[in-house]
Amino acid sequence: MAKSTWNVDTSHSHVGFSVKHMMFTTVRGSFKQFSATVVADPEDLTNAEIDFTVETASIDTGDENRDNHLRSADFFDVENHPQITFHATGTTKTGTNAYDMTGDLTIRGVTKPVTFHVTYEGTGKNPWGAEVAGFSATTSINRKDFGLTWNAALETGGVLVSDQVKIELEIQASKA
Repeated sequence: MAKSTWNVDTSHSHVGFSVKHMMFTTVRGSFKQFSATVVADPEDLTNAEIDFTVETASIDTGDENRDNHLRSADFFDVENHPQITFHATGTTKTGTNAYDMTGDLTIRGVTKPVTFHVTYEGTGKNPWGAEVAGFSATTSINRKDFGLTWNAALETGGVLVSDQVKIELEIQASKA
């Protein structure tokens, strides 16, 4: 397949995260608004051009009070930092349909290199005749590296929010 432009179908895609809460439970959330510019051959991502943008105000953990706290200056500070961005800088094939995609992740104005483990899930035609491709991607970051330092000590020891955050993407894209 040749390199071409693909549009992310946000209604069939997911941008999620999980983080340990109180050291022993997991809280999950997602971002409901995101977009991407993708120029790639889905069967060979080694020369893919990808720019991904997430609207921080669209965070949803299923708890409005927690979501509002995450939108505040304690965490994402959405008034001053309305977007999280990722710009791919290089991709290496690691196995059949598997890649490590490195790029610059920017959160709260702090940019750090991050590597996503990407799986090409396949390509097919949807019921309307459009060619679509599927991808999964995961990574883990230390939130403090990006200025997300708020926390609370627990009286039993430990902290309320883990430093490590797992990021999970499920992407369906349509050929432009």
